[in-house]
Amino acid sequence: MPLAGHNPDFLSPPPTGPSVTFEEELARVRSTDPGAAREDLRRSLVCTPGALESEAGQRMLADPARAVRELADLYERAWCVLVAPHWPRLRALLEADILFHSRRLAASGLEALFDGLHPDLRWSGNTLTITRRGHHDRSLDGQGLLLMPSAFVWPEVVGGYDPPWQPTLVYPARGIGALWTAPAGPAPEALARLLGRARADILCALTDPASTTALAHRLSLAPSTVSAHLKALRGAGLLIASRHGHQILYERTPLAIALATGPAGS
Repeated sequence: MPLAGHNPDFLSPPPTGPSVTFEEELARVRSTDPGAAREDLRRSLVCTPGALESEAGQRMLADPARAVRELADLYERAWCVLVAPHWPRLRALLEADILFHSRRLAASGLEALFDGLHPDLRWSGNTLTITRRGHHDRSLDGQGLLLMPSAFVWPEVVGGYDPPWQPTLVYPARGIGALWTAPAGPAPEALARLLGRARADILCALTDPASTTALAHRLSLAPSTVSAHLKALRGAGLLIASRHGHQILYERTPLAIALATGPAGS
């Protein structure tokens, strides 16, 4: 993977939808046509001095089918060790981002959407411009543009994917800076007396939409316990729920925001 230049697109095909599993995406990588993989690898290797002529580089180009298998196996190992243990928290962040920007698009249109995605993006007329040192033009020709939040590209925004892949823009998900921070602390005592400690902590933790599983991880509570408290808070008019893919995300109503951040939450 070069520091600058072409990255092999077959290793990270754009997802077919928000609910696709890692196993499904890995199966797509494993099914890559060897001829297409060889060209993709060659374009990437030439971007790193000496890589194309190296023993590893020549071995991959000589047997691209084997290279695809080996790289997919490494991908699977990396997922299991580095990402899977944290996936519930990462997925909650990504789904909350999609929900936020979907509402922004519906309320204010494309210009407001792109203005809020990343400071390097600018929408004007029918053209999206990404601030970069180099110059590259691409016409979508009716294909559309896939917008994909990521927990791994900050502070950059990445645009690309050559045919046959869907043109895609990968941007840092909202809230990435606080992804690994611990909760700020217990909810204010006045709010805890009103709602109960656990429900007050849940309400204060919902700074962004989150699922039951994400809140359970964040607050070190059992999912069943969090689910019961969410049901009570929703019944009291303090939360609204939105289905996103296979999950339900909870967010605070204006009354709940006032309780958590107003005089009782100060």
